[in-house]
Amino acid sequence: MQNQSRIVIENIAPQLNEGTVYIKRVVDEIVNVTADVLVDGHDVLQANLLFKHESEKKWSEHRMDATSNDQYVANFITTKQGFYSYKIEGWVDYALNWQHGIERKIDDYQHVNSELLEGAELLFALLDDVNADDKEYLLRLIFIFKNTETYAEAIKEAISKRLTVILKNNPKKTLTQTSPEYKVYVDRLKARFSTWYEFFPRSASEHEGKHGTFNDCHRLLPRVAQMGFDTLYFPPIHPIGEVNRKGKNNTTVAQDGDVGSTWGIGSKYGGHKDIHPELGSLEDFKHLVAKAKELGIEVAMDYALQAAPDHPWVTEHPDWFKWRPDGTVQYAENPPKKYQDILPIYWESKDYKNLWQECLDTLFYWIDCGINVFRVDNPHTKPYYFWGWIITEVKKKHPDVLFLAEAFTRPKIMHQLAKQGYTQSYTYFTWRDSKHELIEYMNELTQTDQKEYMRPNFWPNTPDINPYHLQGAPESKYLQRYALAATLCSNIGIYGPVFEQMIDVPIAGKEEYYMSEKFQLCHYDWFKENKVTTLITKINHIRKENESYQQTNNIKFLETGNDQLIAFYKWNQDKTNETLTVISLDAYNAQTGSVQLPLNDLGVPYGHKVEVVDLVTRNTYNWYNERNYVQLHATLPFHIFKINK
Repeated sequence: MQNQSRIVIENIAPQLNEGTVYIKRVVDEIVNVTADVLVDGHDVLQANLLFKHESEKKWSEHRMDATSNDQYVANFITTKQGFYSYKIEGWVDYALNWQHGIERKIDDYQHVNSELLEGAELLFALLDDVNADDKEYLLRLIFIFKNTETYAEAIKEAISKRLTVILKNNPKKTLTQTSPEYKVYVDRLKARFSTWYEFFPRSASEHEGKHGTFNDCHRLLPRVAQMGFDTLYFPPIHPIGEVNRKGKNNTTVAQDGDVGSTWGIGSKYGGHKDIHPELGSLEDFKHLVAKAKELGIEVAMDYALQAAPDHPWVTEHPDWFKWRPDGTVQYAENPPKKYQDILPIYWESKDYKNLWQECLDTLFYWIDCGINVFRVDNPHTKPYYFWGWIITEVKKKHPDVLFLAEAFTRPKIMHQLAKQGYTQSYTYFTWRDSKHELIEYMNELTQTDQKEYMRPNFWPNTPDINPYHLQGAPESKYLQRYALAATLCSNIGIYGPVFEQMIDVPIAGKEEYYMSEKFQLCHYDWFKENKVTTLITKINHIRKENESYQQTNNIKFLETGNDQLIAFYKWNQDKTNETLTVISLDAYNAQTGSVQLPLNDLGVPYGHKVEVVDLVTRNTYNWYNERNYVQLHATLPFHIFKINK
């Protein structure tokens, strides 16, 4: 039988999958909660937002405010890492209902002696709940409510603001209705704001043709830090298989001296818990991780759950692979791509528990070596619930660990990985190039429920993807793409030095690099400087100095009157930092337009001065109009303005 509560609570937001999936925040972010709360009739109802961290036993309460159409709102701040729970409770507040009713009768000049006596009973029930001053005040009210000679004073005090505050702060909750609990997981700030740089350690040598080592990487750390990157991502550093090893340019037959693909993991030298011997020792790796940390850089490892044919797992755990009648294992494929040097793991193995445990132990092994960030290769080819389990198990012991999903696949698959706990995700930004495409995609990421659980990471290029719009592109296109990634999204990354040195020779007709570094050593002039390196450095430091660029969701696109100019306004949580970005999408010609300032959002009356400072050129402009003229040239295709009011 249904209980006697008269309250209905529904349409609670944010929530995902009826509460079976948690939303995400970072430390000191706000969770804005809304709910429809209804009661039959015309009684006064109240609602509370209740919340607590997993380490706390007692719920905190915030009274919800009524907006319109029976919707109530409140919020709380996530001050600690880990899980928070939140829920809504509602009740008919008989004391406030009494005050509301007596006020209407007094306004109608009705005599309210009986109502005052009812009020005295309600106030008497509160005496043990209030402080000494309020108790003295309530005792005085009880006296005058019962005394007909103090009627004039009684009706004045019955509707006083002080009494309203006391009633709101000390509710007597009867027949309370409470919603189900919902969860939010809170990460450290780096989950929301990070700047990634990827390079292959084996290409770090000063000498052409010589295999690089971790010790060679030390001389590159200051460059990475100086350019403003805080995360250094290495492709797999494990032993590379010799059976079916790939040759240069992804040929199926390796020649003498070919180093193979780093993603073909495992050989006679070991597997996922081992290091390729030509890179150095485990102590060399730990030393590099520590040195990077001293410069404000975290090293991110690649976590690729696959095996070369000569990986130790193949002989030690044959049940982890699906064998065909002829005694072979079908190599991995992602049509039209073929990976003859990789055996996919058989996730339906009867020995799956030991398989899962080994995968978890591998993560713990590298975490113990100082790694707190993992880029996960092809997570969409492994079971979703496996990821939910393994990420949860890691977070229980190591809440600082972050996971980036490399899954350029169908949208709902990417969403599911995020729902299973991935901290960040690669995105379709790599291919979004026109103004319409960019705005549509950003609105999808920031204006739908995706903003609650999927943190995008914008990469203009990767070792796997040499997008058509960068092939043979001028310098201005590289500037444009980096500026778009870095100002639209708070998590970004590039594969370098290929990006900043504009190395873009493709395999004809494909979005792949010719003579790809995935299959060979490359030699670079690592300290070569150009306009791209200069402006990447400038933009990265602007991001660090302006909180509005350290988040993705607070964004509003602005009219420019030109499809080749994209403009948007961004702000931090408390609007103490506001920026306006204008980027030309034309890599060859000058473009002009008229940017419409969001005066209402800025809280600036029409005609008042708005000062904008270009954080790249340091030029200052005073704008007095809602629409303001801008001109951008291909030589510097963006304005990054800080707004001063």
